[in-house]
Amino acid sequence: MLVGAAVALTTLAAAGGAEAKGCIKGAIVGGIAGHYAGHHGLVGAAAGCAIGRHRANARDRQMQQQQMAPQARPVSAQ
Repeated sequence: MLVGAAVALTTLAAAGGAEAKGCIKGAIVGGIAGHYAGHHGLVGAAAGCAIGRHRANARDRQMQQQQMAPQARPVSAQ
């Protein structure tokens, strides 16, 4: 398990900082899950990285949409 995590972290360290957002946490979780699901830690780490990046990008898009939306105020506050 430690070897898989070390390989995953080494691979992630080689990736750029902007690309790593959400990837590291996903790779660690995916690597551990893959290891226990048939010794496929590297495949799990790669899948976890992809899922982590997707979720981080989705969260960023949601935050940008919330910032761009006009601030709604209650009628009593006007």
